[in-house]
Amino acid sequence: MEQVNNNRLCVSMEELGFNAENGSNRGNWRKNKHRDNDGVPKVFTSKNLETERKRREKLTSRLLVLRSLVPIITNMNKASIIEDAITYTMKLQHEVESLTLELDGMEPRREKRAEPKQREFSSVDEMNKMGLQEEVQVAKVDGNKLWIKLLIEKKRGRFNKLIQDLNDLNIEMVDLSVTTMAGAYLITASLQDMSGEPLELYRIPTIIKY
Repeated sequence: MEQVNNNRLCVSMEELGFNAENGSNRGNWRKNKHRDNDGVPKVFTSKNLETERKRREKLTSRLLVLRSLVPIITNMNKASIIEDAITYTMKLQHEVESLTLELDGMEPRREKRAEPKQREFSSVDEMNKMGLQEEVQVAKVDGNKLWIKLLIEKKRGRFNKLIQDLNDLNIEMVDLSVTTMAGAYLITASLQDMSGEPLELYRIPTIIKY
């Protein structure tokens, strides 16, 4: 009878040991379930929490920039920084409006104080003073060439316009000579058609626009 009880006791202890080992294994499995291959605990982060964290970081960064731009900050919390920035912006707008009105009021005074400019003599006055008048002389040379002599007013862009007008009509200037005198251009040159066609004398005076 005593031997039977001992056997039961042994079996119970073995079963107890087996169950304890299994329980330990289950506990280890639960622990390892939340660790990676290196044994480091896994951290599970919600996507919404990560998005919110980034949004807060961005907002904080912008508030720091705003705070650095505003000279006077009454408090360091978010609401005070924004309110102080609005106040400072409105102050700057008022200063701009005030300076604009002040500048507008100064314009008439500037015009009154401006000294009258002396009359500038034009190139026509210089030509008249020297007894010169604009003229065009054209003569046929040889082949398809014409010789011209021009005395025209020395105005800005006048010579370039003459060249452009001739080019538009497919006429080229060669053997060109230009002299300035008493507010005038004295131009001598030979003209020829770029296509080799003969030029008519009567066409040239109509090309030269005074």
